[in-house]
Amino acid sequence: MRRPGPSSPGQWVVIAGTALFVVAATVLVATGNTGVRITADNEQTQQMWQRWIPALVGILLIRFLPPRVRRGAGGPADRRQAWILLGAAVAFAVLLKVTGQFELLKALLILLLPLLVFRFLGGKPTANWPATASWAPALPVGAWLLLTYIGPLAAPIGEPLAMSGLELAAVLLVGFLANSVLEEFFYRRWLQTRWEQLLGPWAAILIASIVWSVWHIAIQGRGELGIDLASALMNQGVLGLFLGYLWSRYRLMWPLITVHGAINALPVLLSLG
Repeated sequence: MRRPGPSSPGQWVVIAGTALFVVAATVLVATGNTGVRITADNEQTQQMWQRWIPALVGILLIRFLPPRVRRGAGGPADRRQAWILLGAAVAFAVLLKVTGQFELLKALLILLLPLLVFRFLGGKPTANWPATASWAPALPVGAWLLLTYIGPLAAPIGEPLAMSGLELAAVLLVGFLANSVLEEFFYRRWLQTRWEQLLGPWAAILIASIVWSVWHIAIQGRGELGIDLASALMNQGVLGLFLGYLWSRYRLMWPLITVHGAINALPVLLSLG
């Protein structure tokens, strides 16, 4: 018997998003650009599959180890909010590439605009579903940290930043708030949750992961747009799948902020040793 094809927009988004990741990997392999940049601070690279393994192990642990989120009633889906937030994410990626005004655009599009949307359109989405015990994601997050920063898969350590201890602390704190906290609220808690109400979990995870990854070409790209987009998907995009799945299954912010904070801070701190 012939199996029916996809019948919902969410299923089509999953198919299209998955195909985009496959195409990106194929392009990098075919062009010999499998080394992706680790950070915007230097030119060091790491093989893309070394970036995948920690994320994929984390996803498998989330999938097969209880406890999980207990689904409950939440606010109604708001298509207007979903599209406005997605538009803000796309605009941020495009305008950042064109203008390079990182701080201004992030403040306007990733913080101020969403707050205005919530103020005037109102309503809370299903982000407030009852969650599991707060320790539940500790194993996948811990496994990701160990695989990413310890052992054969660990990324190379760059040169330490030339700044005083006070300056370093200020940079890490500002980066933590403006990047780790704000981005995880915007891309996962706000954007992903609203699209999850409309299209389902994995469609929303893919949407959030893709739009979060693509803006990184403005700070880590090398000038070849196609290769830069593929590299972003194979680096930040794959990590975004792990972050998105953490949020979808547990509805807790601390795992997201821990992982994202480690990405920004641990390479700097490890270089000091």
